Formats: sequence, C-alpha cells, structure tokens
Amino acid sequence: MIAVIDYGAGNTQSVVNALEELQTEYIITAHETDLNKASKIIFPGVGEASFTVKKLHMLNLFTMLRIVKKPLLGICLGMQLFCERSVEGNAACLGIMPCQTAMFDKSKTKVPHMGWNKVTFSKESKLFSGIPDNSYFYFAHSYYLPLQDYTIAKTNHGIEFTSAMEKENYYGVQFHPEKSGKYGIKLLNNFIELC
Repeated sequence: MIAVIDYGAGNTQSVVNALEELQTEYIITAHETDLNKASKIIFPGVGEASFTVKKLHMLNLFTMLRIVKKPLLGICLGMQLFCERSVEGNAACLGIMPCQTAMFDKSKTKVPHMGWNKVTFSKESKLFSGIPDNSYFYFAHSYYLPLQDYTIAKTNHGIEFTSAMEKENYYGVQFHPEKSGKYGIKLLNNFIELC
C-alpha cells in the first residue's frame, strides 16, 4: 500500500488520480501510524516551504520523515524539503541533502518556471527505467535545488538545476509526474514497482 501524505497540499488529488490510473492501493493520511504501515510513501508538494515545515511539525511527521527507511518520493516542494534549508520563508528543512534551495533570478529568466521542460539524466536510476533521456515533464516552481552529488537528472531554466534526486531510500522530482502524461505515470509506476 502507498501512503500519500496529506498536509493540505494542492496536488494531493492529482497524485491520487494517477495512483488510481495505475490501479494501486493507497491511503491519504497525516498519521504516522498509517505511514509506518505503508510499503512506500509519496510526499506531494504545492505550497510554501516554511508553512509546510510548520504543518509537518504540527502533525508530528517531521522527525519521522527524517529517519524513515522505506522508499519515500518527494514531489516538487516535497523534494525541496529534503534539503537543509529553504530560502522560501527561511525554513529549516529535513536535512536529507546537504544543500539549500535558491530562487530563480527574475532578471534572467521567467519566474515561476511553469510548463513542459526537458529532463536530462545525470545518473542511472530505477526511477527512470523505461523512460527516454531528455523526455519532457511538467514543472511549476519558483525555487530550485542546485546540482549536487545526489542529482540524478537536471533541467535548464536560465540555470541548470536538480530536476530529480536519489539518496538511499529518498527519491525526489522537481516536476509533477502526476501531470506529465505517460512518462510521469511510468515514473510513478517505477517508484511503486522498482524502488
């Protein structure tokens, strides 16, 4: 069973629709006991970083997400919160990855980065099994993670940034697979079946 963390994120229903398309058993929950029963966890993300961190603390999920050993997929803001700190609201994040978010430079590129963009693989990952390199996925964000050791795919929007990461049982994508057509569905299925 897949647990989808419900902390009030706007794209939870889109993720659920994709899981239903995959005919996958899931639960939408904000309870640690449910997350512990699940085989994998999806951490969707639409919203503001500092608000979301506060919600995770209120729900007593912050520490659990830092130490969980089962596969965890962070989507968009969900992946950004894997870093040490977000400049969005100056939020202390989960600290999974040794980096902090940055904001796109409005003087150099359009902000927010919204729409379809190419994802170029940096490292081999089960997450992208059966998906061609340089496939297009749907993005909607103003903040990004810089390239670093755990980057498995990158995208260019005025600057190259991390569009997917993997560290041990933590997986993250900056784009929205649930809104990215057949390759997005394939990526979610890869997470469910392979990761």
